[in-house]
Amino acid sequence: MTKSWNDIIPKPKKNRYRLLIYIALILVYIWAFAGIPYSGIKETAGQVSKSILAGLFSPDWGYVYLPDGEDLLRGLLDTLAISVLGTFISTIICIPFAFWSAVNMSRGKVISGSGKIFLSLIRTFPEVVMAILFIKAVGPGSFAGVLALGLHSVGMLGKLFADEVENIDNGPLEALMAVGASRLQILWFAVIPQVLPGFLSYTLYRFELNLRSATILGIIGAGGIGTPLIFALSTRNWDRVGIILLGIIIMITTIDLISGTLRKKLV
Repeated sequence: MTKSWNDIIPKPKKNRYRLLIYIALILVYIWAFAGIPYSGIKETAGQVSKSILAGLFSPDWGYVYLPDGEDLLRGLLDTLAISVLGTFISTIICIPFAFWSAVNMSRGKVISGSGKIFLSLIRTFPEVVMAILFIKAVGPGSFAGVLALGLHSVGMLGKLFADEVENIDNGPLEALMAVGASRLQILWFAVIPQVLPGFLSYTLYRFELNLRSATILGIIGAGGIGTPLIFALSTRNWDRVGIILLGIIIMITTIDLISGTLRKKLV
């Protein structure tokens, strides 16, 4: 089938639309950069950067384990525990919200739409804001970090779980309905086996994100390795900053490799 001359040459309207899009993007970038106040680079920036690099290359190995008091291993384990518990809480809580938001599991779009709106509202609050609120409510420490990560992750996991439920094959459901199975039996034997691998994969992915977030929450007092990190930065103890950053890099890289391997086997 031969192409006509009009198919080969781009239409003028498409070119105009592309030009308008490019101009709009340029204007957006100009507006964004214009809103950033720039007062120049501080004179001590180079010295501080050299000190941080020196701390990374000559870390305080004695801080890895201290028999009495806080050390690197305890801080990393605390961070890992916060991310594990936060992910576990969010996974349990978001499952009913996922089925509430799934269109094929609701009797009307109004019901599923209300569930999607609820999950969107939860996602609007960053985990740092939630951590500050929980610190005021329950006090500083790891418990506030667990609650912040657990509640914040419900929004994202609930949306991903709902999408997984909506993409299931309706054949097994219709077969069980034809033989008179109850809703609980349909859910257990037709829905859960299809969505479980996706649920586990998304949970591991969210766990990776929560692990990174847990290192930040400690800076505002929500427990974890972030607390000794901010203390070391404020006292300019660059050797300790170096060992803490090195420990964070090793922990996150190891968890990413393990989680990535497990997710490939699940999907």
